[in-house]
Amino acid sequence: MTSTKFPSERGREDPIHKPAIDTSIEPSKSAAFIFVHGLADGGSALENIGDQFQQGGKLTWLHWIFPSAKHNPTQMDTAWYIQHSLSPIAFSRPALAPDEDEYGMFETIRYLESLIDACVEGGIPANRIVLGGFSQGMAMSLLLHLTSIKYSGKLAGIVALLGYLPLSDGRNRIEELRRAAGFPAKRSDGTPVFMGRGMKDSLVPKHIWNNSVQTLRDLGASEQDFEMHEYEGLAHSINGALLRDLCAWLEKVVPPAE
Repeated sequence: MTSTKFPSERGREDPIHKPAIDTSIEPSKSAAFIFVHGLADGGSALENIGDQFQQGGKLTWLHWIFPSAKHNPTQMDTAWYIQHSLSPIAFSRPALAPDEDEYGMFETIRYLESLIDACVEGGIPANRIVLGGFSQGMAMSLLLHLTSIKYSGKLAGIVALLGYLPLSDGRNRIEELRRAAGFPAKRSDGTPVFMGRGMKDSLVPKHIWNNSVQTLRDLGASEQDFEMHEYEGLAHSINGALLRDLCAWLEKVVPPAE
């Protein structure tokens, strides 16, 4: 896995790969966490989290992969898709919600799938790979989890931090996409999901977070699939309490292999 060739694309920084610090573990018994940044950032914005875990001797069998979004000319910054405004007030009916950048979202999903492909080709089983993200990264991780023909229901877990579920405005678009992928529109596949929200996050309104959670439930996710945390005093960022909870969850979903 240390020599894994990740895809390289014109206009995109190559992903940052921090190999597992225990080099004696064979790839099939290691694990990987693909951690996806938010709007106007790059993979380096989250890299220090991998550093903290590794310097603390945590999850020594875990590879950390930090991809980067391309510069988006419409957004005038790095972005996984064109971000519409997140209204602080819920729309009275779905037709009033703005259209979302579905093309950009699925272009991103194809790229994230290629990173998972590279991990699998490097010897890490899909069920030892965690996909997760912050803000827009959360959005893309959840959408891949629900709609990917390749990897829906096959990963070790999903990390969803301080973001939202896109295409969940009441128009049943995710159900349509799941049917098109050959999945039941509504069914839990049992994939564990870690969700974290800052109680002072003003960028993702609480009603949008609550709607995302409810949509996941409506799509069939059971309560035992979720581990949900809300962090008092936390704005649109990541703190030590969240990382401690995330570490404990990762140790459960990708424990040391026998």
